[in-house]
Amino acid sequence: MSKAAQPSHLRPCGWQALLPPVTPRPALCGDQVADLVVVGAGYTGVAVAQTYHSLAPDRRIVVLDAETVGEGSPGRNSGFMLEIALANDASADQLARMSTLNALSRQTMARLKAQVDEHDIDCQLQRTGTYRAARGDEGRRALARYQDFLDAAGLSYRRLDLEQLDTALGTRYYAEGLYSPDCYLVQPAALIGGLVDSLPEAIDCHERSPVLAVQRDKEAWRVSTSKGSVRAQQVVLANNAFARALGADRSRLTAIYTYAALTARLDSDLTAAIGTEPWGLLPTHRLGCTLRTTADGRLMIRAQYSYEAERDNATVAAGLKSSLVARYPELAAVEFERVWGGTTGLTYNGAPLWGEVAENLFVSAGCNGGGIVKGTLLGDALARLALKQPTVDVPGLFGKPSWMPPEPIRRLAFDTIRTIEQRKGRDET
Repeated sequence: MSKAAQPSHLRPCGWQALLPPVTPRPALCGDQVADLVVVGAGYTGVAVAQTYHSLAPDRRIVVLDAETVGEGSPGRNSGFMLEIALANDASADQLARMSTLNALSRQTMARLKAQVDEHDIDCQLQRTGTYRAARGDEGRRALARYQDFLDAAGLSYRRLDLEQLDTALGTRYYAEGLYSPDCYLVQPAALIGGLVDSLPEAIDCHERSPVLAVQRDKEAWRVSTSKGSVRAQQVVLANNAFARALGADRSRLTAIYTYAALTARLDSDLTAAIGTEPWGLLPTHRLGCTLRTTADGRLMIRAQYSYEAERDNATVAAGLKSSLVARYPELAAVEFERVWGGTTGLTYNGAPLWGEVAENLFVSAGCNGGGIVKGTLLGDALARLALKQPTVDVPGLFGKPSWMPPEPIRRLAFDTIRTIEQRKGRDET
């Protein structure tokens, strides 16, 4: 199997480490039969299982995850839940499409919030809004483009100058920014853990069950793990970039590692300096830094990327600390309590790899950092497609993923683009 066939992380998930320990669900053992197998217990996989069960409650569903829930990529993201289209989906000259995306994002966010409320999921969900801020010319141009989209879509926001950003975020690093109310913050490991816990009892979820192969077996599919298998009529690959080893299109999907760190709890003086109210900041440039505070008084920073393999976390930590201190010199003596890497599936043009790739074999991958809300939306739509129910026109709204060259050209292209973008966005990193 290839290096990127299964998740592998150098360090535990920092968000999961903040939670009380839980007893993992049993791994898949022996041979079973089901109507649907969902590979991946992340936001997309959970949405597939929930919607499929609601529309076909008599069918048996088995969910398989390679890790323990919360320890994998769904728990390793930054915990931003946007009610409107992502910046990389936003376009001021396609208002009809963007209005549809915004409406779907709000509906999906409302669905997630309703689940949190109904099942009393303790995940620190709070509608905080989000900041975007820029320091250099490239970042400011990107900020202007995003403002054009917000204006064209009639969405609310506030422009902020350096002084206003300093008051809100406690840093004079950025020259200008804007605030949009359309975002929630959440503890992502707690959210995905709660969503899996609240799945209907009829849905079987097995952790620590990495799928080794998905093969056609007469009129059905056989999904194999090291200790068992499931024979099913339908299979959904919801394990993002790792779907490539199981039948997803390798020519349109690659794996990218991103990195995050959490400080120790800040003392009252430092907390006052960066703001006592929870906030989150997304970068204007794709290689910029994501920042957010936590409910227990920490600061999280996320930045840096690597291609197909995780970088040395100690080296990553030094770079993250440098970026953090550039923004908050008063945090120079504060140590990171947790540093970790996580994966995301990436397509060249940002469109998801989504749909039926073989008879009754479905995939949703290449969320391109879209995370919780977008992944949930795509999973719900895929379950409806599998059941031949009316569903969202995902290719029409998001596009189709473009072809990428094979190795080693692909890696060379990634390294070249990253070098160019790092130079252009150096003030934002």
